[in-house]
Amino acid sequence: MKKILLISSVLLFLSLCSLVIFILNLRHYADQPISFEAKNIVVHIPSGQAFSVTTDILFKAGIINSPFKFRMIARLKGYDKRLKAGEYVLSASMPPIKILEKLVKGTVKLYKLTVPEGLNIYQTAERVAKEGLAEQSAFVERATDAAFARASGLKAGTFEGYLYPETYYFPKNVSTKTIISSMVQRFRQVFRPEWKERSKQLGFSIHQVVTLASIIEKETGAPFERPLISSVFHNRLKKKMRLESDPTVIYGLKSFDGNLNRKHLETLTPYNTYRIKALPLGPIANPGQASLEAALYPADTKYIYFVSKKNRTHQFSTNLKDHNQAVRKYQLRR
Repeated sequence: MKKILLISSVLLFLSLCSLVIFILNLRHYADQPISFEAKNIVVHIPSGQAFSVTTDILFKAGIINSPFKFRMIARLKGYDKRLKAGEYVLSASMPPIKILEKLVKGTVKLYKLTVPEGLNIYQTAERVAKEGLAEQSAFVERATDAAFARASGLKAGTFEGYLYPETYYFPKNVSTKTIISSMVQRFRQVFRPEWKERSKQLGFSIHQVVTLASIIEKETGAPFERPLISSVFHNRLKKKMRLESDPTVIYGLKSFDGNLNRKHLETLTPYNTYRIKALPLGPIANPGQASLEAALYPADTKYIYFVSKKNRTHQFSTNLKDHNQAVRKYQLRR
């Protein structure tokens, strides 16, 4: 009996030793990369894929060297059921435990999307498609969805004007809804409470402010001129004058070859400010912070005219006589 107990004790001791050695070996494996100079590799983990398949993919890519130990670590940590699908930038220079943590957190590869000030929905859609984030037509369809715009809290039929220009980062399979919602959320962060109060003081709705800001954005390429351009439009609105802004006419045309003519100016559309005595139906582009601020805080001037000097700046006038002289000087070169 004593002999059996002794043998059992020895076997138990050996088993415990083996278990301890195995656990220590796993811990060592978990914290040690298989290479210190390996390059990054983009690995795609599909949704619903079995953990064993994911492990095999990592092994074949040379990112891990022991699928069995990798699986054991994941099961002991409870990670094997928590991996998130997506594109990941991984490397054999990463310890296995760090690889697992990255897969569990869903730290996927992000793609940069830079949207400059002054682009409209269709131009923004081109940028989105160029970065491979969505089809251009799918983005336009979503951005012009009136029901989605209203559900997003906008008092507008499209998202024109509210796709805030900035640099964003999105994963590969991001939805158009997420892209647009992120841009609108950023717009709301920029359009701070004091601006809302200022809109009320001016007697403007937020939509009207965005509309005016979009025109200012398209009218000048010189940042310092924005408050001056804004003052002209504010003065014209007060005097019940037409804004007569070329960019609004162009936006309302179904097609435009780059040559604005008299026929275009005479075509009645909800955006042709040569024909309507008010702001157009809505924004004609997506303005940045500076143009939004200029729309809310115009310069204190009596200007009601401006004409391009053809160097990205303008000549401003308070009366038609001076304006006509400026037109002859800078446009007709007389």
